[in-house]
Amino acid sequence: MGLEIHRPEGIRLQKVLAAAGVGSRRKCEILIEQGRVTVDGEIVDQLGVRVDPEAVSIAVDGKRVAVDSAHVTVALNKPFGVVSTMSDPQGRPDLGQFVAEYDERLFHVGRLDAETTGLLLLTNDGDLANRLAHPTHGVSKVYVAKVRGRLTKAVCTRLKEGVDLDDGPVRATSAQILDTSKDSTLVQVELHEGRNRIVRRMLDSVGHPVLELVRVQFGPIRLGTMAPGDVRRLTPSEVGELMDDAGM
Repeated sequence: MGLEIHRPEGIRLQKVLAAAGVGSRRKCEILIEQGRVTVDGEIVDQLGVRVDPEAVSIAVDGKRVAVDSAHVTVALNKPFGVVSTMSDPQGRPDLGQFVAEYDERLFHVGRLDAETTGLLLLTNDGDLANRLAHPTHGVSKVYVAKVRGRLTKAVCTRLKEGVDLDDGPVRATSAQILDTSKDSTLVQVELHEGRNRIVRRMLDSVGHPVLELVRVQFGPIRLGTMAPGDVRRLTPSEVGELMDDAGM
């Protein structure tokens, strides 16, 4: 392997992993001995390896691990009526109340309009936030919408082929019907775009205005069973997956 063993500079790999929250020092040593840890793509199975955590990419079981403990990234299930700003001069409910317990100054990655609920990421990692929000990286977002009327498979095909909006065309990566009632449809839409109110405008353009909208996934991060207003800190592995999606 290309890594130099017992070199004087750097931090022991198991200590880096433990500090990142992967597990106890002993658990991290076991992971290394089992050959489940890679550094810059090379398997490390000896405990003497020292690394510069800011200069290498570390993965466990093939999943990248974020090792910078100074960075905090959290997931929030944004409730209805909350505006996507950290503080609001008009006194409307904002995001600041949900992350007040964190000493770090967090800011939101992208935004959801006040009427849209669901998964919103907040972080103090400016580079990660910029890359996740930048359209060139095309990080996937998945929404579930309750729309007016009985949406058909033909309309799903239209959404995947693309529709024209005032600010340019947009195409869904996937669109599938989850449930249908007499006068409404539950549809899941995946996009790689983040334009303002893009899902609402897209569905409105095909004749099915949105009645309710929730974002259930951002990149590899899923909303899961989080209740409205719940906040949880992402694990190092989850942040690592986000970094991979963002091309970092």
